[in-house]
Amino acid sequence: MKADIIIIGAGLAGLGASYSLRKKGYSPIILEKDDTYGGLAGNFTIADGFRFDRFVHFSFAKDERVTSIFEKSTDGNIIRHIPNPFNIYNRTWIKHPAQNNLFPLSEKEKEDIIADFKLRPESVDINKIGNYEQWLRAQYGDTFAERFPMTYTPKYWMTEAADLETKWVGNRLYQPSVEEVIQGANTADTPVTYYAKEMRYPEKGGFKEFLAELVKGADIRYNSEVVEIDTDKKSIRVCDGNEYHYSRLISSMPLPVLIKSMKQEVPAKVKAASHKLRCTSGYLISIALKGKNIPPYLWWYIYDKDILPARVYSPSLKSPDNAPDGCSSLQLEVYCNKDDYSKEELIAKSIDPLIEMGTINREDIIEVDVRFEPWANVIFDHNIDEARKAVLDYVRSLGIEPIGRFGLWDYFWTDQALLTGLNVK
Repeated sequence: MKADIIIIGAGLAGLGASYSLRKKGYSPIILEKDDTYGGLAGNFTIADGFRFDRFVHFSFAKDERVTSIFEKSTDGNIIRHIPNPFNIYNRTWIKHPAQNNLFPLSEKEKEDIIADFKLRPESVDINKIGNYEQWLRAQYGDTFAERFPMTYTPKYWMTEAADLETKWVGNRLYQPSVEEVIQGANTADTPVTYYAKEMRYPEKGGFKEFLAELVKGADIRYNSEVVEIDTDKKSIRVCDGNEYHYSRLISSMPLPVLIKSMKQEVPAKVKAASHKLRCTSGYLISIALKGKNIPPYLWWYIYDKDILPARVYSPSLKSPDNAPDGCSSLQLEVYCNKDDYSKEELIAKSIDPLIEMGTINREDIIEVDVRFEPWANVIFDHNIDEARKAVLDYVRSLGIEPIGRFGLWDYFWTDQALLTGLNVK
């Protein structure tokens, strides 16, 4: 088969690239390994009408191109939420972010955290910060850093804080003043300081509905996993034996997978660099529930080490369309390697503690679905910059244009991933 342009992957970035190119008069083909589009922005259903996204997704995009596409996709039928995340810490509910919402803690713990917070250096030279642990200690003091983010980091990032660099942080972690910390220790009546003021979600169809406009007119070849790329012949072989020839190749494949798919011999230093690119993976534990007896928070974080999930969200609170009338749902995210836990262990160390806390009732559970996701987040360890550059330089030298979270190996939100595709010229 011949085509002028081939795009690998029908996730946000691949769909964005196809959309942009079709606007310019091209007719690209998208090769997608799954039987539907969306990638990690897709969804699935269990029981009778319970829909779950693949990890928690909201839109807080500001780029006009992205918001326009999402508006068109949903005919403007969008639910707008004010963020209200919470945390579980030592079985206690604490408003998010915890650093300026310490009110539920004991007086002793609050005093210790505030005392350490006041001992922070007045100014920090970011160039002298060697790792994420040092950054946390400098921003929040030792006590808070050790009991909160340094405890959470292994649960979410699958590595210790000292193993991470800091360029990824940006505005993701709120940095309050001493006055804000003291206020949040004395009262639960604190302003919302989450980095996004509004979270948008489709009324119907799950987050994937935001992509409907991108799919219109797209030539997507499903069940077409790429198994070999020959950049000398400019050909691609997929799992069913079909071969495609291209004059231009755009790829959202994870970089390590892309390197493995190369027919020609890859330089040893590039292979070695690709092995240094690390990402998180994990299990989605999706719970269908009768009744609506669940916490009122869109999503929440869990600091307790003996409860496996790092994060929980409620699809039914994001949109009533995600569950049957009178029902509710939760999805728990456990970040780990495949087979680190059996299904029974995952349930015992994830759902059972929530039942013991009274967060959910065992008799309300209709069905529990457990599935593994191999690609979650890029890990920003100390090797990432050098390793990523080596691989990207090599890929681009072969004429391949990388896009997307794992194609560019970066910490992109959904709108940012989409923009890497829309920006294809």
